Amino acid sequence: MPRLRRIFIPDISVHVIQRGNNRMDIFREHGDHRSFLAFLRWAAARYRVAIHAFVLMSNHFHLIVTPADAEGLPKTMQELGRRYVRYFNGKYDRIGTLWNDRYRGFLIGDERYWLTCLRYVEQNPVRANMVSAPDQYAWSSYAAHAFGDWPAWLTPHAVYLALGRNAEERQLAYRFLCGAPLDDDQLTMIRCASARHVKILTDSDPPPTPRSDRTQSSPSVSQAPHPSGAASSSPARGGSSRG
Repeated sequence: MPRLRRIFIPDISVHVIQRGNNRMDIFREHGDHRSFLAFLRWAAARYRVAIHAFVLMSNHFHLIVTPADAEGLPKTMQELGRRYVRYFNGKYDRIGTLWNDRYRGFLIGDERYWLTCLRYVEQNPVRANMVSAPDQYAWSSYAAHAFGDWPAWLTPHAVYLALGRNAEERQLAYRFLCGAPLDDDQLTMIRCASARHVKILTDSDPPPTPRSDRTQSSPSVSQAPHPSGAASSSPARGGSSRG
């Protein structure tokens, strides 16, 4: 039976999750994180998808993005997945799939839920007991929202911008919000999102990429952006959150 295809609404944010096959690590060293972000930045720019937040865990990743059109996110994820799997398999001399399944994408329908998703994403390393505070984890967008360390390819969302009249107010407000963990109701709301209305399955995933497109050069890994906050701390390893 063919898989149902998905559609995403232009200018509506999406919480994206993808996991490694059989819970395997998809990031083994810092170069893997940097390469993944380089491929993500390249694909998102090509297909007009704004990236607002991310966290790269050991065996999965989360993104919060807003596509400019209905096909932008599926094409971005297809391009990202193909390029990163090629990189990862070549580097570690392996074959076969890297992912446990297609990525999951959950629409974010209102401002309160958007902020909850942002906190959920950037607090993930704390819930996984990898670090004691989100600012101690390098491979997330927390430093951008909490301290203003914005890489050029990360786009502040209107909901975040509404937290204050200027950058200092927004950063202070967000640090306050992230000073406490999400409560059980908030965690349940996000983890059960697929059982509600936020996952839409229809006909919009892109067709397989023509072979001629597969010969395009990949972005240079040496030019990969270093995620905000990475200079101040190194990511801990050895944990993976349910989230």
